[in-house]
Amino acid sequence: MYSYQAIRQYCQERGLFCVEGEPMKRHTSFQIGGPAGLFVKVGSPRDLAHILTLAQREGIPLAIVGRGTNLLVPDEGVQGLVLCVEHSPEEIHLLDECTIFAPAGVALSKLCSFAMEQSLTGLEFAWGIPGSVGGAIYMNAGAYGSEMKDVLLGSCHLDEQNRFTYLPVEQLELSYRHSRYTGGKDCILGGIVRLQQGEQSQIKAKMEEIGKRRVEKQPLDFPSAGSTFKRPEGAYASALIDQCGLKGRQVGGAMVSPKHAGFVVNAGNATSADVLELVRQIQQEVQAQTGYLLECEMIPLYPKLR
Repeated sequence: MYSYQAIRQYCQERGLFCVEGEPMKRHTSFQIGGPAGLFVKVGSPRDLAHILTLAQREGIPLAIVGRGTNLLVPDEGVQGLVLCVEHSPEEIHLLDECTIFAPAGVALSKLCSFAMEQSLTGLEFAWGIPGSVGGAIYMNAGAYGSEMKDVLLGSCHLDEQNRFTYLPVEQLELSYRHSRYTGGKDCILGGIVRLQQGEQSQIKAKMEEIGKRRVEKQPLDFPSAGSTFKRPEGAYASALIDQCGLKGRQVGGAMVSPKHAGFVVNAGNATSADVLELVRQIQQEVQAQTGYLLECEMIPLYPKLR
């Protein structure tokens, strides 16, 4: 349907991972999803800009993803280009003694470790949150009472005209699991965080405690997309689901975790259809019993024209 020849040729010249029909279940934490029309891994801003230009020229729909930790990909796959911003020639580095630049494709855990090594505190809350720096900015990731907006100074991106742009945090429209990037077409390139000097041993101890709490409370032994639902105002999604007796509810291979009701997990060969039906049942029963309509936190992946 679409001509990928120019993109394939460019990727071959640049040594980039580029595969037609690549199963997306290999690139999501849910381990669910059909084939991508064309799947490309890239990190260099130069390569990103060039591939985006080629996709625009050919009218190819585009989806930009990171480490795939918050995505639900359709079983039938996705038409067009799936551009995975995963690698970068630029490393995490200090801009001054308390300010760090991190490329979008870097794992958030790697940024947390770097901050700890520099004896910088303020990012411990993010330890154990899966995904990339770009994804954390996109969703304003948070945990234990803190969010990215608390430490972020700004981010840089490629806009729809493939221009390099920097925006300070005041212009990022950060709120609960939302940013100006949410649902948009800009491609995040990296972020700048401002932290505080701290004691390395205390920072490490706090990260270890947070990591321990995650292991104890979350179903990390099953594939998932993290928390399935956003926190409704005045309540907690997991408590509402548990209250409705839905722990362990299963549709096909998708299951409400018996360990933590806020997680829908892939209990074995789950399909996207299984997950969506289970989500529908949860939303229906929770609303009927409590009056709360739960909103999904995970993102369905559908390419769009850029």
